[in-house]
Amino acid sequence: MTGSQREALCLAGVSRGTWHYRQHPREKATAPIPQAKRAYPSRISGADRERIEERILAGWAKQVSVDHSFAVAWDDGVMLGSRRTWWRIARDLEQQVLRPKIPTRKGQRTKREVPVVVATRPGQAWSWDITDVLTPWRGVVFKAYKITDIFSREIVGYRVEEREADHLAVDMFQIAIAERGAPEVVHADSGAAMRSHLLRDFLHEEHQVRLSHNRPYVSNDNPFSEAGFRTMKYRPGYPRVFESLENARVYIDTYVHWYNTEHKHSGIALFSPGQVGDESWRRVWGTRDRALQRYYKQHPERFRCQPRTPSPAGKVGINLASEKVTVE
Repeated sequence: MTGSQREALCLAGVSRGTWHYRQHPREKATAPIPQAKRAYPSRISGADRERIEERILAGWAKQVSVDHSFAVAWDDGVMLGSRRTWWRIARDLEQQVLRPKIPTRKGQRTKREVPVVVATRPGQAWSWDITDVLTPWRGVVFKAYKITDIFSREIVGYRVEEREADHLAVDMFQIAIAERGAPEVVHADSGAAMRSHLLRDFLHEEHQVRLSHNRPYVSNDNPFSEAGFRTMKYRPGYPRVFESLENARVYIDTYVHWYNTEHKHSGIALFSPGQVGDESWRRVWGTRDRALQRYYKQHPERFRCQPRTPSPAGKVGINLASEKVTVE
């Protein structure tokens, strides 16, 4: 048999390193030392480790950080190990309960009442919000304002501007109220424009509108506005980026008309918001019901029981107890 050792090992499927160590095995250590306890030249001594632990615990007793204790020792001319070593030793200490606790914003928040908004007819309760509309320029966005009627889901006021400002919101509400009358309640999140004194004076003082606001960090408290913006941004053909403010305004004009008059909204039994707003849905419902019942008579075997034609809910709102409200 001829051939090199390399070829033979290749045929056998054994690496050269494996073959070498099999032929020259290392002697087994009788009392192996764990890696963490091996005496490397770079490892600090046990005495220095104890001194570092003492300084760290003394610092924790004074509610100061590991960095602070390290810096104080350094200022005193004491260098026992690197900053990273101090943090590593602090991590291994058993007395972790003594470590200073950083106060969080969550612990400082005042618990707010859950906002509850109820609507049993169009024009009774409005929800409004502002969303960013992207531009090609980094750090620059347009602001789309929108007021939604909670009961009908109809957009009753809107505008697109270069910035978010309370006086622009007031102008939007002035136009909406002049066209449709003032609602009983207006709900919004807790942004600066939503809680501004200018808007509060206009709505509450001049028109006796009750104001309702989200709890901090609870997006579900404003589902109708959030869902409405999602419908806009996920609609096929949404440009995503607008080259100019005029382009954004033209698109939003077209979108609002489509949404109010043509969009078959799943949250209001596939009627359009405009139909629920002016109650013309009742006539369309009659047409749907007759078609459904006629189909049922023709094919009763396709149904388990006589079908019912869905209609918009008679009561909707935000945070209603034991009631599920569909929004889109």
